[in-house]
Amino acid sequence: METKITRFQALLEQDVAHEAACLVQIYGPTIGKKFILAGEETTIGRGEGCEIVLELDNVSRRHCTVIHKREGTSLKDLGSTNGTYLNNKEVREETPLRTGDLIKVGSSIFKFLEGGELGSIEAQYHEEIYRLTIIDGLTQVHNKRYLLEFLDREMARCNRHERPLSVLLFDLDHFKNVNDTYGHLAGDYVLREMAAALKPRIRREECFARYGGEEFALVLPESNLETALFVGEKLRKLVEEHEFVFEQKRMPVTFSGGVAEMKKEHDNPLAFLKTADEQLYAAKKAGRNRVQG
Repeated sequence: METKITRFQALLEQDVAHEAACLVQIYGPTIGKKFILAGEETTIGRGEGCEIVLELDNVSRRHCTVIHKREGTSLKDLGSTNGTYLNNKEVREETPLRTGDLIKVGSSIFKFLEGGELGSIEAQYHEEIYRLTIIDGLTQVHNKRYLLEFLDREMARCNRHERPLSVLLFDLDHFKNVNDTYGHLAGDYVLREMAAALKPRIRREECFARYGGEEFALVLPESNLETALFVGEKLRKLVEEHEFVFEQKRMPVTFSGGVAEMKKEHDNPLAFLKTADEQLYAAKKAGRNRVQG
């Protein structure tokens, strides 16, 4: 009887341990979906026999596996063509996972969550779902939804207190050529790397967001047109001088930007951004790799 109880307890503990770890897709075709790590191994790939199936051309049939043991969880590549990346670093051998780690498989990104009890993992999951409503999964900067909400609030505040407000809208020059020449994984790398290079230069009261595709926006409270142009030029030079190296290939990256200062005719965020977009278009026509306002 004692043996049966012990075995039952061991199985129950094993089930709880499995339930207390999961992957959440934060970038890719099923964004927000939670995958419970329910067995000793969870294989990710294009093949039908995988526990997590990703029907993407840049994913191998058996791409990688998440190994879940009592002593911890680890990630291992299975000889994939395009590699498996953990926190933006390629891994081939079995590597331990910690909660919050980002796993990139092809053009999909998963976040690994682990908790000591079910309530903890559920809380983390719901917090991550909220983050997905305001954060871009690939670049980890704010998304368009958050940008528009932030801009709406700042426009109201600046109108109320008669304070300056400017916005910089920019996108990467000839980005399609990067995807066509080096592949979409290289394109993802450029977007992610550029965002990571600029984030430390953004002040807490500002909003840096991915507006769509290769287009980004920076909202600058308490900044007039002249100040915004100065900031935009500093960021442009930073990107131009930054080394973008993917699979030992160096890629030249620049951006064109348009700046607008809020005026009375800007009665909503989209109207404000439209003025910046017109300046961005003028910067492209003038030869690209410049900021105009």
